[in-house]
Amino acid sequence: MPAAPALRRLSPLLLALCLSACDDAPRFTQAEPGEHLSGGGATVRQFDHNAFSMPSANLKPSRRLDFSVGNSFFRNPWVIAPSTTTARDGLGPLFNTNACQNCHVKDGRGHPPAPDASNAVSMLVRLSIPADASAEHARQLERLGVVPEPVYGGQLQDSAIPGVAPEGKVRVSYEAVPVRFADGTLVELRKPTLEISQPGYGPLHPDTLFSARIAPPMIGLGLLEAIPEAAILANADPDDANGDGIRGRPNRVWDDVAGQTVIGRFGWKAGQPNLNQQNAHAFSADMGLTTTPLPRDECTDAQTACKAAVNGGEPEVSDNILGLVLFYTRNLAVPARRQVDDPQVLEGKGLFHQAGCQACHTPSFTTAADAAEPELANQLIRPYSDLLLHDMGDGLADGRPEYQAGGRDWRTPPLWGIGLTETVNGHTQFLHDGRARNLLEAILWHGGEAESARQKVLAFDAGQRDALLAFLNSL
Repeated sequence: MPAAPALRRLSPLLLALCLSACDDAPRFTQAEPGEHLSGGGATVRQFDHNAFSMPSANLKPSRRLDFSVGNSFFRNPWVIAPSTTTARDGLGPLFNTNACQNCHVKDGRGHPPAPDASNAVSMLVRLSIPADASAEHARQLERLGVVPEPVYGGQLQDSAIPGVAPEGKVRVSYEAVPVRFADGTLVELRKPTLEISQPGYGPLHPDTLFSARIAPPMIGLGLLEAIPEAAILANADPDDANGDGIRGRPNRVWDDVAGQTVIGRFGWKAGQPNLNQQNAHAFSADMGLTTTPLPRDECTDAQTACKAAVNGGEPEVSDNILGLVLFYTRNLAVPARRQVDDPQVLEGKGLFHQAGCQACHTPSFTTAADAAEPELANQLIRPYSDLLLHDMGDGLADGRPEYQAGGRDWRTPPLWGIGLTETVNGHTQFLHDGRARNLLEAILWHGGEAESARQKVLAFDAGQRDALLAFLNSL
């Protein structure tokens, strides 16, 4: 459309300024004060393969010893009982891996299994069945958020100690899904198909629901735990009262220690309320290790060899060790952002807001004054997550409810540190099941409440796409 006569009389510079004023894209000409400090005062300036493994920058030297000891129990393998290594025995009988670090590689992101992999390691498969009207199912829904598969439980464990059969093997295959940008650029997404083979205890329930989950990064978890509940709920809009199409809502989950329902914060569907419970459930389901909160192995009645196996003590993970791992996971620091003043990064930040991504990926919060660790208190942090559930559409749906999360719902994952994924983990596989091979593919899988944002990104030209990715990679 030609410029109006009045505009044609203006100089090219003034014309550009006038046209810019008509554009609703936000303009960022410089970084905000302290914007590079994603984790507030706890932020570290570490950008190599150890970028996700550093203690909070403001952690006192006297407290770094506890961080290091917790790190050793997170990193080193647990062994089968009985063993002379009594502090680390009790692995299994059924498990997915023998060390936390095997899933959260370098405290970072997991990935789907390679075609020739013997087990899935850093990708788990959650199992459940639809609930009926029975009192037992109602109790399981209240306490677990799901009804576990009756023979295999709530998670498929593809490894086992000698004398116990593994539950099965996990394979993933893909089919191409083409997506075209407005400028004609073609991108082929990959849609995963999950296959469970060699079931160790007979057929699975015919109505079994499956959900593949890769291990998420460990950075900044203590800061997320320290966000006041009221601040999270302030962003909730389940009825879309503001009419923007975004209906974020908290998950409501069972707190094992408190014995009541509270808001969820952790896990792909916000199915865990706090880090101690998250860690205890990971010890139990991923490694077959008991804790005081979860004192029994996850052996179903059909798994008699599992029930009869020797344990490594009661509990196998002592309260002291569980506490040290909690301290470690609370204090894994967030790396500082890079190139926050770069013009392309600032342009990408504007495009991020223009597309509406910040409606779910909330840029900042201030942590509570009474945080569990003093170093995490009163920090202005920039996680780019609201910790709420959102309907992400059919494309990303797993069809498996968890507490109040439906089969299309996912918690908004934090974006801080995402640009260092390849440096730390040697890959760029994103989303809950690792299907996206880069950040652009991850964006293009967004649907449901994020469909409007996706359509706006599809209208971006090559330069705008590069700017958006430059911004994301700066986080």
